[in-house]
Amino acid sequence: MIKNTITLLALTLITTAWGQDKAKFLSSPSLSPDGQTAYFTYNGDIWQVPTQGGEALRLTALEGEATNPRVSPDGQWIAFTSTQYGNKDVFVMPLTGGKIIQLTYHQANEEMESWSWDSKKIYFTTNAYNNFASFEISRDGGTPTPLFTNYFNYTNGLVTTPNGEYLFTSSMESANQTARKRYKGENNPDILGYNPKTNTFKSHTTYNGKDFNPTVDREGNIYFISDENNGNYNLYTIKDGVKTALTSFDTSIKTPYAAADGSKVIFEKDYELYLYNTASNTSEKLAVNIHTNTAIEKQQAYDIDKNISAFDVAFDDKKIAFVSRGILFVSDIEGKFIQQITDGKERVMEVKWLKDNQTVLFSQTYQGYQNWYKVKTNGTEKPQQITKDHRNNRDLVLNEEGNKAVYISGRDEVRLLDLKTFVSTTLVKDEIWAFQNSAPSFSPDDQYVLFTAKRNFEDDIFIHHIEKRETINLTNTGVAESNPIWSPNGKHIYFTSDRFNPSYPLGAQNPKIYRLALDWYSEPFRSDEYTKLFKEEKTAETDLKKRKKNKQKATDKENKEKSTQKTINVNTVDILDRIELVSDRFGNQRAPIVFKDDNKEYVYYLSNQENGKSALYRKIYEPFEEEKTEKVNDLQVWDIVKKEKNLYALSKGDIYKFSLSKSNAEKIVFKYSFTKNLTDEFNQMYYETWAGVEENFYDENFHGIDWFKTKEDFAKQLPYVTQRGDLRVLLNDMLGELGSSHLGFSTRGNDEKTDYKAITYETGLVFNTNNPYQVDRIVRKSPVFARKTNIQVGDELIKVNGIKVEASKNRDQYFTFPNKQEELALTFNRAGKEHTVKLHPISYNSFKGLLYDEWIYNNKQRVDQLSDNRIVYTYMKNMTTSELDTFLLDMVAQENQKEGVILDLRYNTGGNVHDKVLNFLSQRPYLKWKYREGKYAIQSNFTPSGKPIVLLINEASLSDAEMTAAGFKALKLGTIIGQETYRWIIFTSGKSLVDGSNYRLPAWGTYTLDNQNLEKTGVAPDIYVKNTFLDRLNDKDPQLERAIQEILKVLK
Repeated sequence: MIKNTITLLALTLITTAWGQDKAKFLSSPSLSPDGQTAYFTYNGDIWQVPTQGGEALRLTALEGEATNPRVSPDGQWIAFTSTQYGNKDVFVMPLTGGKIIQLTYHQANEEMESWSWDSKKIYFTTNAYNNFASFEISRDGGTPTPLFTNYFNYTNGLVTTPNGEYLFTSSMESANQTARKRYKGENNPDILGYNPKTNTFKSHTTYNGKDFNPTVDREGNIYFISDENNGNYNLYTIKDGVKTALTSFDTSIKTPYAAADGSKVIFEKDYELYLYNTASNTSEKLAVNIHTNTAIEKQQAYDIDKNISAFDVAFDDKKIAFVSRGILFVSDIEGKFIQQITDGKERVMEVKWLKDNQTVLFSQTYQGYQNWYKVKTNGTEKPQQITKDHRNNRDLVLNEEGNKAVYISGRDEVRLLDLKTFVSTTLVKDEIWAFQNSAPSFSPDDQYVLFTAKRNFEDDIFIHHIEKRETINLTNTGVAESNPIWSPNGKHIYFTSDRFNPSYPLGAQNPKIYRLALDWYSEPFRSDEYTKLFKEEKTAETDLKKRKKNKQKATDKENKEKSTQKTINVNTVDILDRIELVSDRFGNQRAPIVFKDDNKEYVYYLSNQENGKSALYRKIYEPFEEEKTEKVNDLQVWDIVKKEKNLYALSKGDIYKFSLSKSNAEKIVFKYSFTKNLTDEFNQMYYETWAGVEENFYDENFHGIDWFKTKEDFAKQLPYVTQRGDLRVLLNDMLGELGSSHLGFSTRGNDEKTDYKAITYETGLVFNTNNPYQVDRIVRKSPVFARKTNIQVGDELIKVNGIKVEASKNRDQYFTFPNKQEELALTFNRAGKEHTVKLHPISYNSFKGLLYDEWIYNNKQRVDQLSDNRIVYTYMKNMTTSELDTFLLDMVAQENQKEGVILDLRYNTGGNVHDKVLNFLSQRPYLKWKYREGKYAIQSNFTPSGKPIVLLINEASLSDAEMTAAGFKALKLGTIIGQETYRWIIFTSGKSLVDGSNYRLPAWGTYTLDNQNLEKTGVAPDIYVKNTFLDRLNDKDPQLERAIQEILKVLK
């Protein structure tokens, strides 16, 4: 139940239900104006404690998480952020107890920052209308208003000085990348100041690293965080205009907050609270006695249904082993009798049955890394660990006889495992990569191992002869051939490939299923089959006499098996000429799996060839019959296990059974519930995340830090984790020590869900700042703009869906709903007359996109006007395929009609289409042609490289925008104008953890042709021009204007 009225007596009663113990992860602290009381967040609630130390008292008991408590300068109110309604909103309540008042309602996140000095206004940061911006709202409620104009005036952490100056930062490094250590570059945060009374702007710090989190006392003394002295965040101030260090800790502080009277500054350090005494210039830990909550140690129930991640079926087709939420289970083939095998403290990821139908081989994490274990499933023994490697062992495949297995280990090894002795040996060392692998496998005669390794980022298919220790690259092309699998008859290797395009960096764009013939084969002759009819009859007679005479059926069977054993012949001469297409030419196909039944060969694969929807298809090869392709069923599967005539497949967390003859899949129902606790799960996730980064981080020197020591240092905090949010903070802090971009840990679970949700809708109307219900303008391409509705500037909104609005209320209340809205009815007053307009609303994210589009449109208008319509202006928000399409459409529409090109990559957030953009820009004229008496036309049709090109970049151009800028410079395509790029460029992927959480893996570094690491250097412009905060505030764009000037110079 949500408590909207809190009393100190009730709070005292609440705290007694908790256990008292040492606590950490005390966060977002602040102080009372007199510095006598500290306020902070712990376990999702707001607490207070005397600054002399002592017993902490809980102030809130709301659903969700309450953070950022800030007391008003008059000491009467406390404002904070809470997620009780599903998103972050700002609330306020009397400090002495009373009703909690919700101030903001928007679906976006609204983070409490600070108070005005008269205690009447509250400042917060929101991403409602751009990435992040500063707003103010009255303590008594009403509609919030933005403090600054311009879509790209990103600001956060705002506080005010007593003389009315706003102090803030304007960088992603201070907004949502505070965990990233030791960043140096042009997108560094500085302490900035703007006084709206005098319209003056000042940068209080100019250090090339990170200065952020300003806080100020009543005398105007500024305190903030900086990493200037030793690379760790410490407390600084400005004395007589000089930046001065106040602490020199070797571990970082967080979130400093100064008491209004200037006596103390409180901050986080090592997940505890510290106080800096401004009179004595000393720091000491604040002793907090607090009642801790250990709910995550309690067992929680989970269902197997839709939660299976791996499985295998026993050789006898009677038992099935599977993995659910990292726990290994075994059951009968119908799922009726289920036994839990592992305890769930470590994560199981793969499982295979051994030949005895009693033992399973499985991978389980050990110190974060996947290792092999085995266990008898009859309950007679505990799991036995086979390997203890500090590398991930995975993708294990058994041979047909079940006496050996092959798997991938770490970044560079293919290993063979003897299933009698369980001794592992290395077959091949190569560039294999530690994730995104194709599973290795055996040839039908067990002489070869089939695997893939990287050449220039692309998979090639290799075979390794086990006895001869010889490795052959079968494909050796410039594109990827993945997921290879040998045909049962040993003649072909099936694989997935887009044979016309490399898979990096865009991924396979048009993958198909192919097969490679290992030699030249001819089709069988019908006449030979006719002759065999008579030979087989004679042989059968002879065999029958022998069996009757010698009575050696077993011996005959063994001899027959030996005589039919397959021998693999590999002819590498002109081998690529023997590749043929298996799958359909329409759609995309992936993941071939091949089976043999009698004389038929079945190739199963995923395809979206029918209406773009992925489903399971198969192709059937049978002698003397036409090849046949058919849809099997609608399952989206990546693995199929065949036992006798039965097929088993995993699809969306469930196991299905079907057969070669019957395509209808029947779900195996597992009615079973099991338990785990989050403490064990969080600990396992911590070590697995660390190990994954250790194995894959692009820089083997880990940016100069001791990554192993980092693990041990942060692991000391694991016993103090009491909720998912603590783990989120801990892991992101640990990853931040690498000082790298593209790192992060994201997690969510039912334990954080609330019973409420809020959906805020927009219509395209921008309202007056001074009159929040009066229409100020209509956003281009919005629903209002598109319909040309009867809404005009100056109209006053008086009703939403028939509900009369109150001018004193927050306008967002009327546009925020708990459920989806297909249409809205808005009633306006114009000159005393009411009229109602119906609209189909859009999401607030779509509205943000339209505001972004307006900024781009205005830039185009400016370029057209200042260049007399001679220059193409094109902008890319990111480097995704959709923005590539936008770029190409701009070029198609304008390039051949204009004389110069401006490509604007400022604020571009990256992607992976740099090569396609650069290829287009590189096109030059090379021929002319014309029809008789017609005009000459240039070839190629689009030739931007034959004209002056300017590339615009700034400090927020990141990731693939930096790749594009570096390539543009290397290819000498034109002039780069603006500011140095972000230094946020590593190509990245991600890995999922046992509960669906995810961590990012920046595994691929990017370098110039002279081996300079772009993550450390960025890309510098040829002509440096900086757009300032005031430029944006006054709608000026010196960078764009300089680009126009430079092109016009050439055109003159």
